[in-house]
Amino acid sequence: MDGRKVTDLRAKMTAYVPEAAFLLLIAVLWEASARIFHFPHYIIPKLSDVLLSLWENRAVLTKHLGVTLWESLLGLFISTVLGVASAIIIDVSRLAKRTIYPLIVASQTIPIIALSPIMVMWFGYEIWSKVAVVVLFTFFPIAVNTADGFRTADAGIGELLRTMGAGNRALFTKWKLPSALPGFFTGLKLAAAISVGGATLGEWLGGENGLGMYTKRASNMLRGEAVFSGVLLLSAMGIVLFLAVQLLEKLVLSHRKE
Repeated sequence: MDGRKVTDLRAKMTAYVPEAAFLLLIAVLWEASARIFHFPHYIIPKLSDVLLSLWENRAVLTKHLGVTLWESLLGLFISTVLGVASAIIIDVSRLAKRTIYPLIVASQTIPIIALSPIMVMWFGYEIWSKVAVVVLFTFFPIAVNTADGFRTADAGIGELLRTMGAGNRALFTKWKLPSALPGFFTGLKLAAAISVGGATLGEWLGGENGLGMYTKRASNMLRGEAVFSGVLLLSAMGIVLFLAVQLLEKLVLSHRKE
């Protein structure tokens, strides 16, 4: 039994070798090109300088990371509630489908960066303006993918449940909701990945804390290694949020299959 576990562990570790090798290659090329071509430090700093900046400023970066993470999670939670609620309303109401759904789609034709200053005017420079920008970024993929999941539910299953006397609640929990889960998680994964970008944009527009503000200040002072260290943390945060939702998706969908 122990030998089987060791074999499985080795197999899992081996599966990640290509990704690890690719990341190592990028790191080597980054460091080598910066040393060979002598790029100005404010354009492309050496990776070693970026990592050193991460270590030396770890206390400050941890503080700013916590702020940006909280803004991202709060905005993502609000978008999830509003997105799922909108998808349900669109599914049960033909009028809503003909009015609300086109408005949701049309909202994406407006550059979000143009709406961001309005959020600052409405909510000020406190956390809620950043959360509002995150909602602007993340609401659309959740609402649209969940609505599409409801729309593409197998009609045959619905008819079968109706013939068995299922009411509206049973139809929703046994038919519509399970059918919409894959689409919902697709939207949530996209939203999780881009939520960090929304929080960062909100911080750029004004505020005192957050990785967005940290990178903006570092950029104004031409501290390239500090800017890149902030960008690396933002990228890592987006990846972690995406993977967290992906893990949740596997747990929920595997439980549904059982």
